[in-house]
Amino acid sequence: MTGYGRGSGSEPWHPEDPLYGDQGWRGQQADAQQYYQQPQAQHQQQHQAPYGEQQQHQAPYGEQQQYQYQEYAGQNGQQYDGGWDSGQQTAMPYGTPPGPADPYGGQRPDLYGTPEAYPPPQPPGRRRAPERPAHDEPQQYREPEEENHPFFSDGDDDRDEGRGPGGDEPAGTRRERRDQSKKSKKTKKRKSRNGVACLVVALVLVGGAGGAAYFGYQFWQSRFGEAPDFEGTGTAETVQVEIPQGAGGYEIAAILVKNGVVKSQGAFVSAQDKNPRGKLIQAGVYILKKEMSAASAVDLMLQPSSRNSLVIPEGKRNSWVYAEIDKRLGVKSGTTATVAEKKAANLGLPEWATGHPEVKDPLEGFLFPASYPVAKGAKPEDVLKKMVARANAEYGKVDLEGKYKGLGLKNPWELLTVASLVQAEGKTDDDFRRMSEVVYNRLKPTNSETNQLLQFDSAFNYLQGESNIDISESEINSNQDPYNTYTQRGLTPGPISNPGLVALEAAMNPTKDGWMYFVATDGMNKTEFAKTHAEFLKLKDKFNDSKGRD
Repeated sequence: MTGYGRGSGSEPWHPEDPLYGDQGWRGQQADAQQYYQQPQAQHQQQHQAPYGEQQQHQAPYGEQQQYQYQEYAGQNGQQYDGGWDSGQQTAMPYGTPPGPADPYGGQRPDLYGTPEAYPPPQPPGRRRAPERPAHDEPQQYREPEEENHPFFSDGDDDRDEGRGPGGDEPAGTRRERRDQSKKSKKTKKRKSRNGVACLVVALVLVGGAGGAAYFGYQFWQSRFGEAPDFEGTGTAETVQVEIPQGAGGYEIAAILVKNGVVKSQGAFVSAQDKNPRGKLIQAGVYILKKEMSAASAVDLMLQPSSRNSLVIPEGKRNSWVYAEIDKRLGVKSGTTATVAEKKAANLGLPEWATGHPEVKDPLEGFLFPASYPVAKGAKPEDVLKKMVARANAEYGKVDLEGKYKGLGLKNPWELLTVASLVQAEGKTDDDFRRMSEVVYNRLKPTNSETNQLLQFDSAFNYLQGESNIDISESEINSNQDPYNTYTQRGLTPGPISNPGLVALEAAMNPTKDGWMYFVATDGMNKTEFAKTHAEFLKLKDKFNDSKGRD
């Protein structure tokens, strides 16, 4: 605090406050200065303070300093223009001191004595903004209007009471009524909103309970209830369904559901489990009916008549396979064979199966014996690709590329050729292993019995495109084709059939008993083996006797 400022006692309100009369601080500075230049005794006689009179007449030390400072300023001809916050402003009593132009002669009436007057100004610590009717308030004093949406309205409005904003009711009473009305509205609005909130919570709980019940039912139905299913053996409408290789029960069921054959996966899997032969459903194309019961679908898929697949038996040549594909696809005879010849390099053959000279059909041995879906509308090229891919997979399983080295062969291609020869000649598993030993023994450079000639009738028949077991020696011995093992040493240029897994295993695991010869002594099913040429001649005579020959 400055030396000319306030003391430690109470001090009047700020004269610049808008509540201090109708005049501003600037408008009363001249009167205040003139007033304080009068003797203190005269000031006390003329001024009738309406508020805090005792405190104002007993001025504290700070007030005396202000008087002296004001008097000093007047004598020096200086006009005081200090602000409230400077600490140099004099404490002014209430009212306006009489001046020379006072029409009341220094005796002003008490302007706060009538009921119509505003209440007297209050000290700064006790002041608050005046309350005004809502219709008289300026924009800056107006309270936020409450929401008047019909959803929150309770119908209790001031206007409904028959009194408009400009009625005759006193302002204080109107304010009380308005405050009570507002409180009532707020209470009702809170109740209304609480009710809405309770309703929303109830709906959420009910919806949640319903959803939980639904999912609980679905879970129970999927675990313990019977799966949805059609009844009967289906409609007259049929559909062609392809089951891929290696598909399990649920995958098969999904395909059937998608094509409208059965109603649910669960029903089909359940029916498949109940059927003793249910797990025997194979890959292929099936002709099935729409809307069949799951049990009927399983039964029909186990019947060969329902399958529209091409089954390749072990030992079949490619020429037979090509003819069957043409029939299944409904294309001209020879179409598939032409595609195989022209597009063999693009059908997925491994590198070790290419580049072999004098091979009649590069795909021979790669149309693996299995069941393939072949339906009308498919392309021969696509069907052949599936067969080659299956052969690659199966040959990989038996490690064809790794097993040839221990057998004295040059590459996997030769091992596949041995398996094809064994497959074409043998009848049983034991035949395959002993025939494999015959091949390997005859291929040895030390073979003095046949001089590395295999002498397989099946190879000559492949060359001729026949399946004749009664071939004359003159015919065989005069043919010099690379596939004639009676005149050409060693293996044929390539496979002569499509061997199955049993023949492949036998070619990789031959017997070691010293077999060098074999003869189908009954001409068809019975094959007998010999180790020496003498034993072979006996078996040959046995064969001739079965044919009635001398």
